[in-house]
Amino acid sequence: MSERVAVRKTYKLFVGGKFPRSESGRSYLVQDSNVSLASRKDARDAVVAARAAVKGWAGATAYNRGQILYRVAEMLEGRREQFVALGVPGDEVDAATDRWVWYAGWSDKLPQVYGGANPVAGPYFNLSAPEPTGVVAVVAPEAPALLGLVSVIAPAIVTGNTVVVAASPAAPLAAVTLAEVLATSDLPGGVVNILTGRLSETVPTLAAHMDVNAVDLTGVTDPELAADLEVKAAENLKRVLRPVPPDHDWSADPGLRRMTALLETKTVWHPKGV
Repeated sequence: MSERVAVRKTYKLFVGGKFPRSESGRSYLVQDSNVSLASRKDARDAVVAARAAVKGWAGATAYNRGQILYRVAEMLEGRREQFVALGVPGDEVDAATDRWVWYAGWSDKLPQVYGGANPVAGPYFNLSAPEPTGVVAVVAPEAPALLGLVSVIAPAIVTGNTVVVAASPAAPLAAVTLAEVLATSDLPGGVVNILTGRLSETVPTLAAHMDVNAVDLTGVTDPELAADLEVKAAENLKRVLRPVPPDHDWSADPGLRRMTALLETKTVWHPKGV
């Protein structure tokens, strides 16, 4: 009897809730595994998927979004050893799981903190309420591979945005494995889309895309590239989150900045009854 040959895994993209290979058919080798090399066409397809998911995700109740983020934490907890086998430290997996729970708890509380009634000179109610920006393109940090990734995805989606994430070329396995967690966590398809490959190929396409509403440049380490992406983002007045410094402490309390930076404020006037 011949010895069994193990099935070699190919790490694919995560677009619209599915795991397609790159339309270009390209891949690159990471830790003896094939990883799909996303093209500009894949980036555009991911934006289409993210835009299609905006209405349903933004229209879901805050309670429902919080429950789904908590479900992600449950599934991530169950896959802890799988991430450890990929080289992610166990304490980092634990911290990433806790961060999902932390953001899940903010889903129905942020509107109370960031919105509210405004005093006006007249017989009117004046109410401000936060709303999602829409489609957000995110450049994930290289390290910490998992905690950094969770720390840029969770605050964007808990408030109702959808995201297209350009994973770090140096740490794609954790990103695609996180996508497998998301795919089994009741998260609607298209809310999170993950591209692996060269940032120089996919990120400029996302920054210039007219159907992207905001760009998070957290993981960009080249100042010239960051400046160029900001210029591209200005074409349709995208919101831009600038890169973080190399010594950024991802284990610290994240605060509300990443959530509030990706929100719009709607103000409504209503006459008071007599």
